[in-house]
Amino acid sequence: MTMNKAAIFHRPLSEYAFAISENEYAFRLRTAKDDLKYVKFGFADRATMTPKFTFDIREMERIFSNKYYDWYEITLKSDFERIAYYFELNDGTETVYYYGDCFSDEWDAERPDYFQFAFNLRVDRMEVPEWVKGAVVYNIFPDSFADGARHISGEPSETTYKGISCRSNLGGTIKGITENLDYIKGLGFNVVYLNPFFVAGCYHKYDLIDYFHVDPCRGTDEDFKEMVDKAHSMGMRVLIDGVFNHTSSEHEFFKDVLEKGKASQYFDCYYELGSDNPKFPGHHEMPQYTCFAYVAHMPKTNTANPFLKDYFCKVGKYWIEKFDVDGWRLDVANEVDDAFLRAFRDAVKSVKKEAIVLGEIWENASHYVNGHMMEGAMNYDFRRYLMQYIAKESIDTEEFAARIENMLLRYPRQAVYSQLNLLDSHDVSRFYSVCDENLDKMEQAVLLLLTFPGMPSIFYGDEQGLTGITEPEYRRPMIFEDKHPLFEIYKKLLALRNDNKAFGHGNFRTVVAKDGLYGFERNFGNESIRVFINGTDAAKIPDFKGDVILSKNLSGDELKSFGYAVIKNTK
Repeated sequence: MTMNKAAIFHRPLSEYAFAISENEYAFRLRTAKDDLKYVKFGFADRATMTPKFTFDIREMERIFSNKYYDWYEITLKSDFERIAYYFELNDGTETVYYYGDCFSDEWDAERPDYFQFAFNLRVDRMEVPEWVKGAVVYNIFPDSFADGARHISGEPSETTYKGISCRSNLGGTIKGITENLDYIKGLGFNVVYLNPFFVAGCYHKYDLIDYFHVDPCRGTDEDFKEMVDKAHSMGMRVLIDGVFNHTSSEHEFFKDVLEKGKASQYFDCYYELGSDNPKFPGHHEMPQYTCFAYVAHMPKTNTANPFLKDYFCKVGKYWIEKFDVDGWRLDVANEVDDAFLRAFRDAVKSVKKEAIVLGEIWENASHYVNGHMMEGAMNYDFRRYLMQYIAKESIDTEEFAARIENMLLRYPRQAVYSQLNLLDSHDVSRFYSVCDENLDKMEQAVLLLLTFPGMPSIFYGDEQGLTGITEPEYRRPMIFEDKHPLFEIYKKLLALRNDNKAFGHGNFRTVVAKDGLYGFERNFGNESIRVFINGTDAAKIPDFKGDVILSKNLSGDELKSFGYAVIKNTK
């Protein structure tokens, strides 16, 4: 058979070709599965003042091989700031050279014909704060979590802010979070991520009225400062939720628009108002202006407006400068413009270089996670694939591995560690409910969450077995008193993550994905840890060697149904 050229793919200056540091690069190539005997990488200094390049040739490593494709990668250390390069492909019968998006029988070409890494610019390089590799995140929906030490009233309340109604559904407060930081820390978390707590009308606080103050139902600005200070004193970081895609219809900007129409100085702060004199819709009427979804009390902003862009960037800096938060998660990040995302991240970095910006992106986020707009995204695809494989059993092991590998290769290597991996959140059903409360399945899912590359994020109460399919259910009040069997499962798996640096810092390689047995390896320094889970009756672990540091349903080298094994080797 001839070489399958249609499957071969490379894109310069992307997740297929990126700088890691001043003198370190990574280059990747995709090919058809089992199509090639080898791939070699030729590179040269593209700035050399000679008629022809002098190439150095290195062999590439096949890092993944799944049911669809093989991926090859080379990590290149070189002092060249500018690189010209090509790929040499051999399938056992022919050798082909791939450069400039073309195939050739000859490697020798004109200088501009080769792939080019024009210059390793510092400002364009993807850089992620080192702390994210050790981050383990506890996600709190403030209304539902606590109003005191190990307590939540579960009672609704209502107050006003400048004459505007502000509501709480279950009574959670900032002080309640502060008084339970010891609980969170004791489980093994070192980052707290809070859904919105700013002044807003609804209990969820995504309809913001004032971006510069804590909602009176949640407490005071002083309460929040006390919470952040205490978290920092305990070695924990704090991430907060930014809502810039829309405001409340009660926000002063939008109220001015409703009052003055086109004459309002804030008219262009909203995306599409439908007329020169927009009106709030009547009962059962559709809004004439663009909103979040079609929710009339959440009019969509125009973040391209220079005044509004500057206003929101000031918000981003304010909560860092005054309260010392450690980063932002941006709501509906894929519906605001790219220029705003770049400006917001720059504003945040200008006051705290180690702060991070994450986005709510439900799909492939490679457009955004590029070192200019955000460091990472909420990894809903991780949840989706685990739900398909473990909870619903709708895909087999080979398909699961292929989807996971594709997901990991979407981003430059640095960005993989700053993805916010999750099983559930305030927007989706609890994973335990999706598993039909099958404890074995849930334990396997939590094991993968806590051993994969990326920042594991656990929604409040998952460790207490909270359930829920509908919104009121999965946002139910926190339970502290009765420890569910999942509590000890989370505690031991969190300890596994925190005690083994390879899980936060190591690379990732698939070991096996066949007939219900799935296994991968994490390597860091002289430490190598392999993780296996099994969904079949029984399966033999390949190349079984090392120290078993955690297991379930393991007998010798045989892993029984719903079993797992974590095996450590020191090189």
